[in-house]
Amino acid sequence: MAEIQYYGTGRRKTSTARVYLRPGTGEIKINRKAFDNYFPNQALRMIISQPLKLTGTDEKFDIIVNVAGGGPAGQAGAVRHGITRALMVFNSDLRPALKQAGLVTRDPRIKERKKYGQKGARKRFQFSKR
Repeated sequence: MAEIQYYGTGRRKTSTARVYLRPGTGEIKINRKAFDNYFPNQALRMIISQPLKLTGTDEKFDIIVNVAGGGPAGQAGAVRHGITRALMVFNSDLRPALKQAGLVTRDPRIKERKKYGQKGARKRFQFSKR
């Protein structure tokens, strides 16, 4: 018999997280590593666990995550977004609470591209009138 699992894709900056929720005891594995080893920063761990604490499902699911691209902060945001989406697949009644907390919306801020003939995305060469 196939085990029940709920899937959600999360994205932030250049990171993409594939999140699987399976009924369990609250264990979180990220790229086959323990949660505390992959994210040693306490603030990033708190960001990731926000949707679970908000909905009271932190001890209900084992979470398996594959995350790629970007840095630690972008990856943490992507994982949080993926967990939120997977929770909404599990129970759509959780959506209003998650939406109220601002977890459903993808953060659209990404790095602006460098423009040709200039030093950076916004930086211009010094203007000389004469």
